[in-house]
Amino acid sequence: MPERPKDRPWLMRTYAGHSTAEASNELYRRNLAKGQTGLSVAFDLPTQTGYDPDHVLARGEVGRVGVPVSHVADMRRLFEGIPLEQMNTSMTINATAMWLLALYQVVAEEHGADIAKLQGTTQNDIVKEYLSRGTHVFPPGPSLRLTTDMIAYTVARIPKWNPINICSYHLQEAGATPVQEIAYAMSTAIAVLDAVRDSGQVPQERMGDVVARISFFVNAGVRFVEEMCKMRAFTRIWDRVTRERYGIENPKQRRFRYGVQVNSLGLTEAQPENNVQRIVLEMLAVTLSKDARARAVQLPAWNEALGLPRPWDQQWSLRIQQVLALESDLLEYDDIFAGSHVVEGKVSELVEASEAEMEHIEKLGGAMAAVESGYLKSELVSSHAERRGRIESGEEKIVGVNCYETTEPNPLTADLETAIHSVDPATEAQVSEAVRRWRAERDEAPDASAAHALKRLKETAASDENLMDATLECARAGVTTGEWAGALREVFGEFRAPTGVSSAPVAVPAEEGSALADVRRRVELTAKDLGVGRLRLLVGKPGLDGHSNGAEQIAVRARDAGFEVIYQGIRLTPEQIASAAVAEDVHCVGLSILSGSHAELVPDVLERLRRSGAAASAASGTGEAPIPVVVGGIIPAGDAAALREAGVAAVFTPKDFGITEIIGRIVNEIRTANKLDPLEVPA
Repeated sequence: MPERPKDRPWLMRTYAGHSTAEASNELYRRNLAKGQTGLSVAFDLPTQTGYDPDHVLARGEVGRVGVPVSHVADMRRLFEGIPLEQMNTSMTINATAMWLLALYQVVAEEHGADIAKLQGTTQNDIVKEYLSRGTHVFPPGPSLRLTTDMIAYTVARIPKWNPINICSYHLQEAGATPVQEIAYAMSTAIAVLDAVRDSGQVPQERMGDVVARISFFVNAGVRFVEEMCKMRAFTRIWDRVTRERYGIENPKQRRFRYGVQVNSLGLTEAQPENNVQRIVLEMLAVTLSKDARARAVQLPAWNEALGLPRPWDQQWSLRIQQVLALESDLLEYDDIFAGSHVVEGKVSELVEASEAEMEHIEKLGGAMAAVESGYLKSELVSSHAERRGRIESGEEKIVGVNCYETTEPNPLTADLETAIHSVDPATEAQVSEAVRRWRAERDEAPDASAAHALKRLKETAASDENLMDATLECARAGVTTGEWAGALREVFGEFRAPTGVSSAPVAVPAEEGSALADVRRRVELTAKDLGVGRLRLLVGKPGLDGHSNGAEQIAVRARDAGFEVIYQGIRLTPEQIASAAVAEDVHCVGLSILSGSHAELVPDVLERLRRSGAAASAASGTGEAPIPVVVGGIIPAGDAAALREAGVAAVFTPKDFGITEIIGRIVNEIRTANKLDPLEVPA
């Protein structure tokens, strides 16, 4: 049988980076040697949020979820021995995207590369940061300006670079339905394109070049038929918007170009081996349909719900892609869904509903206005709460979690401490000392120019001039990430995004006889026993971890159970959390950390509460915090034991999917801390 000609496979990536630039460089080179065809760089949270490693908010976060890059020398080490002119590099960076692109360009120039040949993507979608990931820094207006300036610069100087990746991926992680994912991402793209067009930096005749460099980064869940139809709907809407709104006649420039990471939200800590088949099904959603096939794919690892994947785990995910692309006949055929009335019907349904929601957002003033009003965040929190409610009721089945929970011993996790990669805690001190030494040696040099570059940056920010040239001057002068962002903070200010908690509707009704009704009864009785009007729960997110979905769901359910909830959003220091607990006279503190910084930050909160003497009458004198502190996040078993030993009352991980049960346990911890008798719990 003659072999059919095959289409070129998509770019194959793994999302990687940790500890230091040197360690990440070694990992990248190993992955490229294994057949990875593009790089996807994960930066740590201080780098993403514009802080140097020695900043107070960076404590516990340095090198945890990505690589720390503080200045141009770090970027040199990160890409040492990697030919940037031949590489396609994706960088997950948003608020500080301009800064990281400047560092990348400077290093490429040092390599002797022609920057016009550089290929890759900076994520740079700030809207979804306000809604889901939480690595925003500046208010919406200045943030949009940074994006606009970058797009104008790259179209003129780095024409093969994608200066923005509109990210619906994180919207789905935050609870978005397929319709919300499409509508919110498209509304964001419209806001960006309108801003570029209206800035006057790009001539109208070159708007086609701008549109051609807009890429998307999407999510693919396990409902792969619906997800595949979602991608076809995206393609159809993008073609219409770019043709009708921006007058782009060239169909190649209107092509919907997207990369994908399949869903991490659906990966489970329970029976994690099931994550492998979930990942495969989700990958099929974005590869089976030729007319809507991803241009780049990166897959999570089977153990991401447990902790940081090891190189072997990332290799496994890469091999999944390679088997599909190289061993199957998928790439030999035209679109296998063309003509399907089932697919066409679902696509039309998604297009119609998405365009209606886009029209509603337009009436609200567009994506930026819908962020500032809190509308988008509230809708996502509500959708996520409804999803969690379906899982808890058993309406939505998750194998190994709420059905088929019995399992044989798992050889993959028999030794859980070695089943994930751990970052050496000593790394943070080393990196912090290195950046202090860099600043000192830089400023002692006879041609020190960092101060001058930062002065020019602030002057440019206060004008209408494009910020990219001033940023490049900072990169060449040895300015640090924290200094660059700090200078812009002085001019632009900072922004605290709406949490969406107070306006989220009730997702799980407290009907008579329900679990929530029982918890409400226990909340009311405990408040009466303590002689207070309502129990007060402070939900806190210490450090830079901006993944607030879990914290928001706890806050909403606690509110619905009768608690008075104090939730001030993300990015708080342990000192701020402890002070708020004292000022609000709360009965429990709940800390949510998904970035791995729990070992550093939670004990700090405990110690500050002890020193404050808050609710001292409730202290048992056995070393616990004065008021009960509970912690939730991706926390390995060994770390959980250490936290309990330090005085944490309870630790919740992704296997604890029942939010109402968690709220019930919080009530129990409040009663225990206050030496109240346990309440009878109905069978």
